[in-house]
Amino acid sequence: MTEITILPESQLRQCVHLDMEVLGAIEDVFTALAGGKVIMPPILRLDIEEHHGEIDVKTAYIPGLDSFAVKMSPGFFNNPKLGLPSTNGLMTLFSAHTGLVEAMLLDNGYLTDVRTAAAGAIASKYLANPNIDTVGVIGTGSQARYQVEALKLVRDFSNVLVWGRDAGKAAACADDIAEKLDVSAGPCASIEDVVAASQGVITSTPSSEPLIQSDWLHPGLHVTAMGSDAEHKRELDPAIVAACDLFVCDTRAQSAKLGELHHAIDAGIVDTDVAVTELGQVITGDAPGRQSADDITVCDLTGTGAQDTAIARLAFQKAQRMGLGTQFET
Repeated sequence: MTEITILPESQLRQCVHLDMEVLGAIEDVFTALAGGKVIMPPILRLDIEEHHGEIDVKTAYIPGLDSFAVKMSPGFFNNPKLGLPSTNGLMTLFSAHTGLVEAMLLDNGYLTDVRTAAAGAIASKYLANPNIDTVGVIGTGSQARYQVEALKLVRDFSNVLVWGRDAGKAAACADDIAEKLDVSAGPCASIEDVVAASQGVITSTPSSEPLIQSDWLHPGLHVTAMGSDAEHKRELDPAIVAACDLFVCDTRAQSAKLGELHHAIDAGIVDTDVAVTELGQVITGDAPGRQSADDITVCDLTGTGAQDTAIARLAFQKAQRMGLGTQFET
């Protein structure tokens, strides 16, 4: 007989929050990836184009850890029109020693939101200027809100500008950010205006067309691009990869296949074998990060299975300490 713990979203929200503990766990992931020993297969993705939907399956084993996660993460981007969230999903935690299921984390995408936001904050921690006053957000979904909340843990900004295709949603997103973080926040009519006024910009959309143009870049700017996690998605003008002073990604392999680097290679902006810095290399000091206040830095985060293993393990451990979850014998 074996025992499986079932944890619903409501309980996972009790034990996992956007805080420095989560940021530390995700930062350790990038350090492990830089070590080159993480076993992480390519992402499996199923597209359901007729319903503007997809599902990604991600996993990774991090040597030394006693468990690993497999995550199934759907994104159906017509759902808001139906009054439903665009993302949901679940994670399954397995023993790394026996392969037995230890826990089912029915998070509906919450843990993905948290670990993705944490990764964005870590990118800014190592690449953005220490003193930034205005942050620009491109996108109005839950991840846009989480990204700004996480960034507040590593940078003390006071103004936020939000752009979205729907002006009403942009205003609502700005209101939520202002209330949550006690900052000044408001909608902005154009992406170009957002970039011009910001020292740090976050893109968090499912866009298939470039949103930020290379000639909008200005000295001191940092951009964290979150949305390009499939071959057809992109948020940046491909020329930005060559135009910035430093282009960083979570993993080169994924960025070259699914992310912004993929589009730069495809457009002939950079060579197929171009050397690219990974975020973990900056964290460990194996590669330089920002060199001056005027540098323009860009980080492309496609999302890794290693992050999912880290957040699932942390959630399960905290739930166990708090006595949460329902146990089933199989």
